[in-house]
Amino acid sequence: MDDDLEEMTRLRQMRNKQQQKKSSIKNTNLENKPSSSIANNSDEDAMSSLMGFSSFGKKARTFDFEALFEQTRRAAKEKFGSAAESVEKDTTKNTKTNESSSSDSGESSSSGSGESSSSDSDSEDELIGPPVPENILKDQEAKEDSSDYEEETSTLLEDRYRVIPVSHEVQLEHGNKTVSAISLDPNGARLISGGYDFDIKFWDFAGMDVSLQSFRSLRPCECHQIKNLEYSITGDAILVIAGNSQAKILDRDGFELMECAKGDQYITDMAKTKGHVAMLNDGCWHPRTKEEFLTCSNDGSVRIWQMDEKAVQRNVIKPRQQGGLRALPISCRYSRDGLLVAAACQDGSIQMWDHRKHFVNTSHLIRNAHEKGTDTSSIAFSHDNYYLASRGGDDTLKLWDIRNFKQPIFVAKDLFNRYPMTDCSFSPNDNYILTGISLRKHENVGKLVFVDRNTFKTAYELEVGDSDVIRSIWHPKLNQIIASTKSGNVKVYYNPDLSERGAKLCVVKTKRKAKQTEMVFEQQIITPHALPMFRVDRPRSTKKQMEKDRKDPLKSQRPDLPVTGPGQGGRIASAGNTLSSFIVRNLGLKKKIDDTLDPREAILKFAKDAAENPYWVTPAYSKTQPNPIFTSNEEKTDEPPAKQMKI
Repeated sequence: MDDDLEEMTRLRQMRNKQQQKKSSIKNTNLENKPSSSIANNSDEDAMSSLMGFSSFGKKARTFDFEALFEQTRRAAKEKFGSAAESVEKDTTKNTKTNESSSSDSGESSSSGSGESSSSDSDSEDELIGPPVPENILKDQEAKEDSSDYEEETSTLLEDRYRVIPVSHEVQLEHGNKTVSAISLDPNGARLISGGYDFDIKFWDFAGMDVSLQSFRSLRPCECHQIKNLEYSITGDAILVIAGNSQAKILDRDGFELMECAKGDQYITDMAKTKGHVAMLNDGCWHPRTKEEFLTCSNDGSVRIWQMDEKAVQRNVIKPRQQGGLRALPISCRYSRDGLLVAAACQDGSIQMWDHRKHFVNTSHLIRNAHEKGTDTSSIAFSHDNYYLASRGGDDTLKLWDIRNFKQPIFVAKDLFNRYPMTDCSFSPNDNYILTGISLRKHENVGKLVFVDRNTFKTAYELEVGDSDVIRSIWHPKLNQIIASTKSGNVKVYYNPDLSERGAKLCVVKTKRKAKQTEMVFEQQIITPHALPMFRVDRPRSTKKQMEKDRKDPLKSQRPDLPVTGPGQGGRIASAGNTLSSFIVRNLGLKKKIDDTLDPREAILKFAKDAAENPYWVTPAYSKTQPNPIFTSNEEKTDEPPAKQMKI
């Protein structure tokens, strides 16, 4: 116990000495420090005296985020060029305003407390707490850089679609009649076009050259006009909607995969038939399920199909007019998420059904969307799936909000429409709605109109040609615009700086040169009264000429006939003109054996030579059996004949 008390007193004395030293250091520094720093240091000293140590470790690292942001801006500017300059100008304006406000506040604060900077620097030098791990700091830095980069790239991508890419154009010649259907695959590698000439043509941007020729043309539906073509979401199947009652599905190269069933035209209830019984009007693929597609027909039904080995319809939807009569659907479409099935009917109504429920009652319905009796040629959902655009046969383009589906938000009028398949579509960023215009009387220029979605004013008019503009597509990956016309041409518009692949691949390829084949033609001179030696025979029939050439050994290239006898014409007879005959004649005859000679005598004639010069058997027994003893027939034995040795 005494030792413990002594140890405790010794520790107390040492602690008192340390406190005295610290207090002396404090008193010397109090004269040069302001009141705020003195208070902070006193709190820190109290904490350190309570805990028993002066600090918690190393100071935490500090980062200059403005320098990091500036570095990211420079990298984006180098990568994206002039598009980043506008973003940089906005950011510099904001920073200047912030700096001016901060400088004003700094001047006012500096007038009140001039010595606060020194106190802040002293407080930063002594940070309380353990240091932040380096891996966490690196992760935070990487996240901040990536977030800044993503924000800037997103703004630049939006700028990419704000400019309409129509600086350059390429013309593809489909035929002489109206091109009523066009479609691009999801990757934008291939384009298909179909028209009133019943043909479908396949265009491969990567395989074409400057001649711009399609690599395949086919007629899948015989003498029926093509109403619509559409690639599936995977790009491996093509839905063909023609003027007949059976939709077809082709593979990527144009070979038929399946054909929808045809219904019974004598059954009045369309739900009881296996397929359509009247002309098809429109069709499309499901945006999420690659095996499902939708068709509508003049029989007053909208049918949902499942692509299997044999096409089987899953559901039959029957649109109705206000009085309960049959309504003819002109166009149909899925929503972007595939939860709604929409149809625009000939009575001017737009009807929608929920895909998750039974298709009995509509989920969205507007009766007077367009003028009754006109063909609503197209309906299109926006990319955010909140808005719907409809192109009517009453020369209007309307924008609807699906969440408040009672009145149109905007209406654009005086857009002449002559075709029941003139479509409308949204731009990739949903800022524009584009549609084609048909020509009125005394008009010479067909146009593709771009309408601003927010104001619904005409933002741009693109002059496509001297005929009606029917179909149009703005592909999001290629950032190129494709439009079809009545004159049989398909035009592709692009911008070399903003567009990718597509038409840019084929315009830089030179035209392939065809191989030239030379043909030598001899002119025949007919001289009927010439001498026989100068007379040229008249051309005979092909059969007689072949028979004559067959007899000629030079023309028929007949092989040489075998030589009989000793030889003729410098050729040896058959006995010596082959290798086998040569061997038999020169080698085999030298060792020919006479059949009349006795074989015993032929062997015994070598007996004397074998006895004098033994070579095989005798030398082996020369030591063990020098004197051979042979049995003779003259010796007699008493043994019975069966035991005697046979000689």
